[in-house]
Order: sequence, then C-alpha cells, then structure tokens
Amino acid sequence: MEKVYETERLVLRVLDKAYAELVLDYYLRNRTFLQEWEPLRDEMFYTKEYQQENLTKELTGIENKDLLRLWIFKKNVDSKIIGIICFNNIVKGAFLSCHLGYKLDKDEIKNGYTTEAVKRGINIIFDDFKLHRIEANIMPKNKPSLKVVEKLGFYDEGIAYKYLKINGKWEDHIHMVLLNDKV
Repeated sequence: MEKVYETERLVLRVLDKAYAELVLDYYLRNRTFLQEWEPLRDEMFYTKEYQQENLTKELTGIENKDLLRLWIFKKNVDSKIIGIICFNNIVKGAFLSCHLGYKLDKDEIKNGYTTEAVKRGINIIFDDFKLHRIEANIMPKNKPSLKVVEKLGFYDEGIAYKYLKINGKWEDHIHMVLLNDKV
C-alpha cells in the first residue's frame, strides 16, 4: 500500500511515530475548535508520548487494512498538518464497508480542502480496498460537514439517535452513505 497520495493542492500521508510533534501541533492549534465535534479528551491526549503511541497503533491497523488514516498537508508545506481523513472500522466479507471521519484546521476551512482530500480517499477505498460502502455519521448541526459528503454523492439513510458521545453528550447523527457500484 502506498504511504503518500496527492491531489491537485494537497498531499495525503500515512504517518509513523516520527511525526508525533506535527500531529500534536495540529491538535493543540485546533483544540478548542474541534472540541464541539469530538469525544472528550483527557490531558494525556495532548502529549507527544500519546501521539507517538497512537501513530504506532494506527500504522499497525493500516498495515492490517483495518483502517486508512491520511494526514493532510498542503503541497510544498511539509511542516504543518492541516487535517485528517480516516476510513476506519473496515469490515470485509459480505459487508465490505467502513466508516469515514475527517477534520480540518480551523484556519483552512472553506477552501475546499476537505472535499478534495475525501474525494481522493474515496477513490483509494473503492479502487484499492475494493469496499462497497462508506458510511459517514454527521451531527445535524454540522452543516459544513454535511455539505462535503453531499457534494461527493453520499445520500441520507436516516437519523441514528444518540449515536456517539461527543463533547460529553450523546448526539444524534445523520447516517450518510456512498456506495461503490463497481463491487
């Protein structure tokens, strides 16, 4: 499996623990911005050691094809992560499905980077992993995120009530799905 993918304006990379400082920098810069959309994080999350361990675990999952996490960089800027896309909970067999998650730096929103990165990720998941279904679960109030997946052809399969515990509260999510008709 490749470790680096490109789009018109971006580089998407699989990272190892050597990148823990850059990952930590991303999370520290965006701590307040992301809080509304993510599970509660304890202080350990915001340490280099935690990020090193997490990157090592992720790499094992990627090598086992259980997930694909790609860290987003602007082309020609290797020193700053601007976002993440992740295809996780990859299930083979009759299901051939995964979940999609993504986030972008607070200073980079509304530039089309998320859509560009997710579109490339979809191609990888459908063409290289040969999956049939990608599921993105999005809180109804997260209109920008819904717009991203709608632009990419996802459709609404309904509401999953109290689906994920986000920022300490069980939140409903809209279940958005994209199917690969080549599988």
